[in-house]
Amino acid sequence: MAKVPFKRIRERAAKRKGGDNALASLLPKKRDNKALARLTDDRVLSEMARRVFSAGFVWSVIDKKWPGFEEAFLGFNPKRLLFQPAEFWHDLASDKRIVRNPQKIKSVRDNAKFVSDIAAEHGSFGKFLAAWPAGDQVGLLEVLDKQGSRLGGNSGQYLLRFLGRDSFILTNDLLLCLRDCGVPISDKGTSKKDRRLAQAQINAWATESGLPLTHISRICALSIGENHAVERLQEVMQE
Repeated sequence: MAKVPFKRIRERAAKRKGGDNALASLLPKKRDNKALARLTDDRVLSEMARRVFSAGFVWSVIDKKWPGFEEAFLGFNPKRLLFQPAEFWHDLASDKRIVRNPQKIKSVRDNAKFVSDIAAEHGSFGKFLAAWPAGDQVGLLEVLDKQGSRLGGNSGQYLLRFLGRDSFILTNDLLLCLRDCGVPISDKGTSKKDRRLAQAQINAWATESGLPLTHISRICALSIGENHAVERLQEVMQE
């Protein structure tokens, strides 16, 4: 475990950004587990697909085309999609409303089954996420990776964040902060050992500070690396 108290990291981030108020303006809203539990399965599947198609692609292009994705994939209703014949999925590979990547298209069908199976057991996928222990993000990511399709790596981490679950994302800056504080984590932070080391340290800082994981993650990232202007970061948050 790192010997650096989170208070010192927060002070460094505030100094870099021009004070406590400026730092606070860059923190996302605290995640609400009740809202997470109310998520409908179609919105969960939609976000899964969005993260999968965004991976390795320009996000703004995917965002611009997203209304077409919603139409092509029948509003991402898992049950409707699972009833579609093979021809439906074959035709999507030439549908100009979406990015025509056969492997990623197939992942939507696979993840529709994943969402449906989890919902059948827990009432909904949102309820499943809300009930998962807050301090075991690594375990939840393993479920997404093993049972879902193309939801490993950063895609799973961004999925949790965009769905509204309190979570951390192992960005380059967060990894740099962890290493700077003495956590023996690799440059990429992709191994199971790396993720568990990160989880243990972030949990410790959350206990120390009383802050949610999302805020721990963001403050750490803002405390080190390239010091982007506050105004630009605020614009990015609103996009």
